[in-house]
Amino acid sequence: MALTILSGGAAQALVDKMKGKRDVQGTFGAVGAMQARLLAGEECDVLILTQALIDELTHQGHVIAGSAAALGVVKTGLAVRSGNIPPDVSTPDALKDALRAASEIYFPDPVKATAGIHFMKVLKTLGVDEELRDRIRTLPNGREAMGEMAKSGERGAIGCTQVTEILSVPGVELVSLLPKEFELATVYTAAVCTKAKSPDEAREFVRLLAGDEAASVRGECGFEATPAAR
Repeated sequence: MALTILSGGAAQALVDKMKGKRDVQGTFGAVGAMQARLLAGEECDVLILTQALIDELTHQGHVIAGSAAALGVVKTGLAVRSGNIPPDVSTPDALKDALRAASEIYFPDPVKATAGIHFMKVLKTLGVDEELRDRIRTLPNGREAMGEMAKSGERGAIGCTQVTEILSVPGVELVSLLPKEFELATVYTAAVCTKAKSPDEAREFVRLLAGDEAASVRGECGFEATPAAR
């Protein structure tokens, strides 16, 4: 029986690298969309979402208490197509200038995706959300947003999503994290669903993803150690 996973897109590369020969059926996307699928009754053995959502779903009885394990911190960064000259985004003013100079701006769903929600707030804080509306390109999740940017013919395109999604997509390059004033660092956590069809296998996979064996892989994928694990 396949191990079913509902996961934020931030963990897709990690799951792909660590599943080995296991029969894993993963669905990846914006965390809000994955939560909605779970609540709608979709089968799920392992859930990988933000720590806050895992805590909420545990309280609601959808996640087995005590089964959760943090995978690490994922920060949000800016990217360009491979080979393009990276713009200066080191300060809010520099970021504002870079966005104004961009031909297209790619980021994930501003309603359901962690990075998309945050970046839309950044655009509003900088006062450029309306000015840049015609150049904004939003996709269901960060991986898709980066994939579309990679295929774009626009040399001046810029994108924003979580670092793990930038690093996992060919054709795009990480420029920098968001300026310190706009930093977003999100803890992602894996847990076993209450209605898991394969609870023992699910617990084993959660332990694998969060354990020492996967530490180097998590680092390669863009996860940083949580403060408690440093």
